[in-house]
Amino acid sequence: MEQHTSIEIDAPASRVWAILADAERWPEWTRSVRRVTLHDGVLEVGATATIDQPRIPTVRWTVTALTQGQSFTWESGGAGARTIAHHRVETMGENRCRVTLSVSQQGPVGSVVGRLYRGLTDRYLAMEAAGLKGRAESDWTPPPGT
Repeated sequence: MEQHTSIEIDAPASRVWAILADAERWPEWTRSVRRVTLHDGVLEVGATATIDQPRIPTVRWTVTALTQGQSFTWESGGAGARTIAHHRVETMGENRCRVTLSVSQQGPVGSVVGRLYRGLTDRYLAMEAAGLKGRAESDWTPPPGT
């Protein structure tokens, strides 16, 4: 079971990527996330993060793929369930890009969980896309070094 959303953003892909890759600051621009702790301090393959979201158990994720400036994937799971979340930024012009966010649930337990959380997942994906767009199109300035 896979759910996704895409949104076009009037900002350079590099700006959008800087916001998206700074996962610990996500609670500043989306109400779907209360806290992100990036345990290894940097978003890279093998890094782990714990995410606390309203109405969802706190989950530990592991980054399994990353193309700097373009996309990353992280996964979480246990017995009978695996959740995979993809985050992609595609350049559409000098000051425009498209972001696609997706979540898939795999395994016998994962498919049940996916159906139970389907509506909430759709709402959270939409909130995250809209929040990212709002932050990227605002006069917000990324912190130094990002």
